[in-house]
Amino acid sequence: MAHRTRFAAAALVLAALGAQAQTAAPMAAPAPMAAAAAPAASGVLVQRNLSLALANQIATAAVASCAANGYAVSATVVDRAGVVRAVQRADNAGPHTLGSSERKAWTSASAKAPTQALMEGAQKNPAAANLVNIPGYLLLGGGVPVKVGNEVIGGVGVGGAPGGHLDEQCANAALEQVKGLLN
Repeated sequence: MAHRTRFAAAALVLAALGAQAQTAAPMAAPAPMAAAAAPAASGVLVQRNLSLALANQIATAAVASCAANGYAVSATVVDRAGVVRAVQRADNAGPHTLGSSERKAWTSASAKAPTQALMEGAQKNPAAANLVNIPGYLLLGGGVPVKVGNEVIGGVGVGGAPGGHLDEQCANAALEQVKGLLN
């Protein structure tokens, strides 16, 4: 019973503090910070993102690039939030290639780095080896961030070639084909 009483008292204190914080007047920031924070004060962000048309072009180009080398692959393109925008699966591509291409695309967009480089880093650095424990991460070559300048706006993942380095070549070839649209 004493435990319940302490819990109830703690809940009342937290509720009172929350109510007080909501009704308290906002503190004014020092002049230099206030000026710097002004554009974000509205709480609305303006971000570039992948259109469906561009995502489809990238996926199609990745599958075509691998097909030209005799590889039946899947390609997935995700937006900056890791949400799938486009998927292409070549005839005769294995069913596992869908999942691997999605995870590679998501990992590269999330980490803002190619998955081949992430894999190599994890192999060389014991602390980075824990990246494999992050849900959804796939440390195999074939995922490449989609960038406008230095800003990552998505990721493309390719799965199914006989090596992650070959998947990555197809992803990079696709991005090379659409580089004029990434501005």
